[in-house]
Amino acid sequence: MKHFLLLFTALFILNIYCYSQELNQTIRGEVVDAFTKLPIQGATVLLPDKDPVRGTTTDNNGLFRFENVEVGRIKIQVSAIGYNPFLQNNLLLTTGRELVLSITLEEQIYQLEEVDITATNKNQPTNEMALISARSFTVEQTERYAGSLGDPSRMAQNFAGVVTAGDQRNDIIIRGNSPIGVLWRLEGIDIPNPNHFGSMGSTGGPVGMLNNNLLANSDFYTGAFPAEFGNALAGAFDLKLRNGNNEKHEFMGQIGFNGFELGAEGPLSKESKSSYLVNVRYSTLGLLSELGMSFGTGNAIPQYKDVSFKLNYPTKSGRVTLFGIIGDSYIEMLDSKGDAADFGFSGTDLFFGSQMGVLGLTHVYYFPNSGRLTNNLAISGHRNNTTMIDYAHDPDTDALKEHLYEIKYTFSSKYSQRINQRNNFNVGLVFDYFDIMYDGKQYVWNIEKYNSYMDTQEQLSSSKTFVEWQHRFSDDITLNTGMHATYLFLNDSYSFEPRMAMKWQINNRNSISFGAGLHSQSQI
Repeated sequence: MKHFLLLFTALFILNIYCYSQELNQTIRGEVVDAFTKLPIQGATVLLPDKDPVRGTTTDNNGLFRFENVEVGRIKIQVSAIGYNPFLQNNLLLTTGRELVLSITLEEQIYQLEEVDITATNKNQPTNEMALISARSFTVEQTERYAGSLGDPSRMAQNFAGVVTAGDQRNDIIIRGNSPIGVLWRLEGIDIPNPNHFGSMGSTGGPVGMLNNNLLANSDFYTGAFPAEFGNALAGAFDLKLRNGNNEKHEFMGQIGFNGFELGAEGPLSKESKSSYLVNVRYSTLGLLSELGMSFGTGNAIPQYKDVSFKLNYPTKSGRVTLFGIIGDSYIEMLDSKGDAADFGFSGTDLFFGSQMGVLGLTHVYYFPNSGRLTNNLAISGHRNNTTMIDYAHDPDTDALKEHLYEIKYTFSSKYSQRINQRNNFNVGLVFDYFDIMYDGKQYVWNIEKYNSYMDTQEQLSSSKTFVEWQHRFSDDITLNTGMHATYLFLNDSYSFEPRMAMKWQINNRNSISFGAGLHSQSQI
């Protein structure tokens, strides 16, 4: 009880401190071209719901800024000559952190004498090559969707055609496909299952490692995804990490279902506009258990922690980013200590641990001819350790031992080129090298020896290439075509996957789109 009162007092003081902050904040950000990602100079940025209306224009680097804006829900409107206008409502401005936005504008095919400002569909994907079965989601949406718990996986379960296997996990079932068919990507890199207590070969878990405080606007695909995405059958999560504040240091603390969190961000160098962003999280139940609180689950207390970060270094003609996620999970389900058999197998003690990590380095170079080259180097891995003791036979002997891990080294390169107002294309190459080890042993009591039922240690590699072309017949009609090819060096198997999608934007509220393509997935 004493520990609980101390915790309550600390939270009460923190709450008073938060409400004592001044009720004005800064809004700033950048406006870039949707395809080339180059800054747009001279764009007009307005806050139309303020009285009087506040406005500014972007500078040579596409940057804008509003000081001393009253906190609350705001509306922002952006327009530039030769681009379709942008309008977004219900952005949340709080006292605790500056609102830093990255706004993309799509180039117009036909320029008119007059422009009507209309709302842009906030569900429009950030990937211009995605025309169908794609949804963009913001960090704010992960907090507002019912039952999302700040987890993008649980938020996506509210979309049409998506269901979940149960409340205890965040696996995603898209149109009846297996959850294993979902592809996870972070900053353009395919990553392993980014969830705590996620078993090998799965794509879900009870608690996500992806922290919504670090995410930027990201895309979720429920099928017919562009040719850039491969090795997936059901859908894809294409996640982006936001950049840290490059002007001032900010700190945050948060307590919720997903854990106790501490975060920091700020400039590494104000002259170079470089920034850092880091967040640390620890299991809520694990910490409260260490304070002596009981939850009626015995020793079955989930222990997990994760660290996420991103360093952003702008260069004269591009940028360099270093990003990573590291997570660790552990739980004991001990029937010998009186834990309910519902948590494991009756008469056994089960120890389970999992680790997942991603470390990536990205370099983006902008060419003067509206071209962009993106190179990635990354290492990612996933490991599971499981031990089961049958204490009825022998409490000192491991009845079952499993040790599984997969480590992947990745190099990818993608070149994007805007040919003219009507035509864009992407071409890319991905090379993966895998180091895998699956070791499983079961103790056979009558012969008093371990029987190895799984013993594999192997290295293998694969390559993926893709090409995409987009033609815009008008501002309303767009055609995308592409080809994705995969080659597995282990058994010289390969696949060619043509893709095609077309969209007709009838008006601001209605559109017709269709897509077709082949998809395959390698079970490694």
